[in-house]
Amino acid sequence: MSMRPERDNRREKPKKEFDELLLEVRRVTRVTTGGRRLSFRATILIGNRKGKIGLGISKGNDVASAVQKASHEAYKNIFEVPLTKNDTVPYPISMKYKACIVKLLPASEGTGLKAGSSIRSVLELAGYSNILSKMVGSNNKLNNALATIQALSAYKHADYFTALKGDKKEEAVSEAKEAQVEASATEEKTPAKKAAPKKTADAAKKAPAKKATTKKAEKAE
Repeated sequence: MSMRPERDNRREKPKKEFDELLLEVRRVTRVTTGGRRLSFRATILIGNRKGKIGLGISKGNDVASAVQKASHEAYKNIFEVPLTKNDTVPYPISMKYKACIVKLLPASEGTGLKAGSSIRSVLELAGYSNILSKMVGSNNKLNNALATIQALSAYKHADYFTALKGDKKEEAVSEAKEAQVEASATEEKTPAKKAAPKKTADAAKKAPAKKATTKKAEKAE
């Protein structure tokens, strides 16, 4: 009796583009007229470690439903963050959210990720590997994560700065043209001054001769 090789019918699951991280799960209560209602709040971070990140917060009657809703919200809130060649931020920035203040500073290659609490989780999923950060105020994970997300979303894109430079150049050119037009208009209004006649060499010689003649006349008198 021939043995047939067993077929592996299990299909390989496609790899997800985004990594998910359950940041926090908390039990929350809501006081109503009928009494207290218990529910769960889940906070989920997603990111592809290549410049895209999202944060989702949702509530549910149980942990599973809260996590599922939060994951769905995180995918809705995906946005791009600026990444330089050294996998750091382009320039320093500070952001305040409620009692939390988060500061992000660019770092050279090989520095590593100097961050703690939920700030580190956000920066890792965004794709940063060289960055300096500082957390001031509250140690609340959710508020620190939201402050970091707001700081990253506040960065201007490179196209903004190129457009800004172009506008400044155009303004400088227009100002130079206006100044040139004003200068030409003032020159046309003011009449040209006549040049004073130059004294010739003969006139310079005659002047002392006149003085001599006047002295002789005085002596004669």
